[in-house]
Amino acid sequence: MQPSSSLVSEHPEIAPLLGERVQRAKVVQAMVDVVAEKGYGAATVADAVRRARVSRGTFYELFASKEACLAAGHRLGTEALERRVSDAVRGAADWRDELRLGIRAYLTALDDDRNFARVYLLEAPAVATEHEAGLRRFAGRYGKSFARSGEPVPPDDALFVLAAGVHELACARLRAGLPVTDLEDTLTSCAVRFVAKEEPPWT
Repeated sequence: MQPSSSLVSEHPEIAPLLGERVQRAKVVQAMVDVVAEKGYGAATVADAVRRARVSRGTFYELFASKEACLAAGHRLGTEALERRVSDAVRGAADWRDELRLGIRAYLTALDDDRNFARVYLLEAPAVATEHEAGLRRFAGRYGKSFARSGEPVPPDDALFVLAAGVHELACARLRAGLPVTDLEDTLTSCAVRFVAKEEPPWT
């Protein structure tokens, strides 16, 4: 099933190339799609080249392995996801508003591109290095929001725990076939609680 909106294809390394049907762009997107549909273990290079309509030789000119191709898709999609969050928080009224807007953009992007969401949330162990790097980037983004609060910013490891917790809860929703956007209030309250002294408005 082709996503209506693709985070991988949105990345500036890929987006300008899609109109020219450059092979790398097609292969990366095809790998994300087949892994989303079949799971990493069952998806094959043959599936990706068939979907991308390129030869097996072309695939191996571009990538050393299935894992390398998926890692590229994971990285590009994660960077595009992070850019969506950055765009969403511009002009936020305060740090709480920034957290909510960022979380909303993150969740909405994942619901918009369920194929990338499955790769990012459920198939991440296949590309562990890229996965950890992505979580570290989002942990840093939480730190930037908290810095606006005037309260001490939690240490890097605590921020990583927050980013990983958001990821795992989104995983659970996706496995259950539910939209992740429903988590906005819960995740915003949890994030605020990291630095705010008052009780969060649980809903």
